[in-house]
Amino acid sequence: MDLSGKAAVVTGSGRGLGLAYAEALALAGASVVVNDVDAAAAGAAVEKITAGGGRAVSVVAPVGGAATADALVDKAVSEFGRLDVMVTNAGVLRDKVLWKMSDEDFDTVVDVHLRGTFTCARAAAVRMREQGTGGRLILVSSPAGQRGNFGQTNYAAAKAGVVAMARTWAMELARTDITVNAVVPVAATGMTKTIPALAPFIEEAERTGEPLPDWLRRDEGFGTPEDAAPLVVFLASDAARGVTGQAIGIGGDRLALWSHPQEKAAAYAAGGWDADTIAERWSTGPGAEPETYGIPAPSVPAAHGPEAGS
Repeated sequence: MDLSGKAAVVTGSGRGLGLAYAEALALAGASVVVNDVDAAAAGAAVEKITAGGGRAVSVVAPVGGAATADALVDKAVSEFGRLDVMVTNAGVLRDKVLWKMSDEDFDTVVDVHLRGTFTCARAAAVRMREQGTGGRLILVSSPAGQRGNFGQTNYAAAKAGVVAMARTWAMELARTDITVNAVVPVAATGMTKTIPALAPFIEEAERTGEPLPDWLRRDEGFGTPEDAAPLVVFLASDAARGVTGQAIGIGGDRLALWSHPQEKAAAYAAGGWDADTIAERWSTGPGAEPETYGIPAPSVPAAHGPEAGS
């Protein structure tokens, strides 16, 4: 992929998935605005990209409000003359079960993930429409937003909203050749290291430098941040000009298209329904095959469990 002449912003790109996205875009030829709340991480990311021959500058600011969104777009325009790609990756976690989650826990996560995606995408769309040459909005979601996840009311709700915004904006921006897609990555990061079923494998890979197991990469679609980055490069490229309004999963060896919610089963009652009729017909009608919920726990082969060979 050749992204020469294009300018991109990647929020939350001082480390982890965001850094992998920024590096991959720069390697493909794009000029990149790195963003992080950690000045040292942002500076190190810029140094790493420029040392590899890429072009990068940083904006140290928390994502959420319009001021940061505008600063990111302004930086791209002042440094590189334009903005072609906005990747809304910044995120935080405040995991707690419903009855223990505070207003602050909820608001903090929603502000960064959902409001931050909105403000950054809005600022980018305004600039891209002014340029008149199209553009790419690449919104980062999560399997938690597609299926729900224990202890992540705030995060799952925000990430579900991100996909809903992608579908909506794909319609609104279609006439201006601005595509909008949601990326649903699964990768070994500081966030996924908190998941008990995955932590031993991530820690083992970090300790030994060995790759993640083949079964984990293929069967669970779980890999490194670098495994997820090529999808962002593809979506930023001219090759993806016809791809919009999609939620696309990537992780390890797996690339997947997530379905959009739709009616699965329906039944009809002449004149409408009352509660007793719903109760009578539910288990043999629309509720005969209820949907699952929650992210399935990894199915660890017996020969590959954390205790295997110890």
